[in-house]
Amino acid sequence: MNSRRTLRAIIGGALSWCVLSASAGDAPQEREPKPARQDRTSTGAPVRPLAGTQSRAFRVAKVVTMDEHDKVINDAFVLVRDGKIESVMPAAGAKIPEGYAVEDFGECWLVPGLVDCHDHIGGGTMDLNDMVYLANPGLNTRAAITANNDAVTRARCGGVTTVMFIPGSGTNISGFGTIAKSGGDTPEQAIVRSPGSLKIAQAGNPEGYFGGNARNFMNWNTRQTLLKARAYHEAWEAFEQGRSKVKPDFDPIWDDFRGLFRREFPITVHTQIYQVVMTSIEMLGKGLKLWVVLDHSEFDGWRTAPLIVGTDIWVICGPRGFFYDRTLNRLVGFAAGYWKHGVRRVGINTDAPVVPQEELFFQATMHCWFGWLPYEGLKGVTAMPARALGLYDRLGSIESKKDADFGIWTGDPLDPRSACMMTVVNGRIEYDGRTGRRPF
Repeated sequence: MNSRRTLRAIIGGALSWCVLSASAGDAPQEREPKPARQDRTSTGAPVRPLAGTQSRAFRVAKVVTMDEHDKVINDAFVLVRDGKIESVMPAAGAKIPEGYAVEDFGECWLVPGLVDCHDHIGGGTMDLNDMVYLANPGLNTRAAITANNDAVTRARCGGVTTVMFIPGSGTNISGFGTIAKSGGDTPEQAIVRSPGSLKIAQAGNPEGYFGGNARNFMNWNTRQTLLKARAYHEAWEAFEQGRSKVKPDFDPIWDDFRGLFRREFPITVHTQIYQVVMTSIEMLGKGLKLWVVLDHSEFDGWRTAPLIVGTDIWVICGPRGFFYDRTLNRLVGFAAGYWKHGVRRVGINTDAPVVPQEELFFQATMHCWFGWLPYEGLKGVTAMPARALGLYDRLGSIESKKDADFGIWTGDPLDPRSACMMTVVNGRIEYDGRTGRRPF
């Protein structure tokens, strides 16, 4: 059996080398990226209210809206109808429409649902194997989405309402991720956007693929794969715009990449260490001009901050929050390091199940303990990741017409003494701590 596995590995590695070493041809000229399309489900259809959704009025002591003005409303009602936030209003003098069920949490905070840009628990993990080739451009996690799996159910207990479900980090390009809600009873109800992103791992695991790879080869391999995908997209663009009469052959391996080059979704990059983060910035962001979300960005990656300031690159720092810097002889917080050097597009992820998804709020707490700002920490698990994924027009804040995704907490979610008492997703109560709080 060991010899069979060895033979399969040799054949797989050889095929990978043949596929990815083929000439990509002359690199097409850079084109101005198109604006991202947003507020779409996987099918492009409008979101419909789920069964069990009803009109409700939630009364709380504090609404942290996370809107453009960072508005906080004390003693307020949030009205929900048809899966959307209908209005936010002070409780004094408020008139609740007839037929609305009133949920009174008079001493609690209401905050936007937490969003995680780097997650591996959105589906059945046994249904996804991304360790095939060093680059796997044809894979997509959409087929593995599993609504109400145990890990997702626990995530709701921690106020998490949206995740980016991505393949693993053992290969340079492991496939396309899927953005999904933690609510809903079917994959179609859970999926927000597919593809949600393209998952890339510059380093930090792929070095061990097929006997070992150096960073130079991995960077070359990643770039050549993306150039082939871009060449396919450019050929179709030329045909569709009438600049070429030659209709390209449809290729399912490369077709999903067209949205990447139209900037309809980002690349989410597993990246860490100064040199690796720097290469991601220079090659993927500034070179190929892609929409880049740097996940993890750990260890001394914060030293790349001057390269990020002034760009549209997002930094979503990994869990646990700190690194011992031998050159400074002290601990440095990841988020604090980027923030103090001018990067303002900062958020937090869990890499669940590496850190349990329901502990997303606590990871932000740790980043604050190591020097980040508490309000920015809360924004880093709500509005910022929603913006990074191009979904802030739908979620990430408490505003009229946005998806009714939020958590109701006993206090500040970043205070470890606080607990999530209720999680609402698309207007439906998906977790109710009043009827039995689930222990972690």
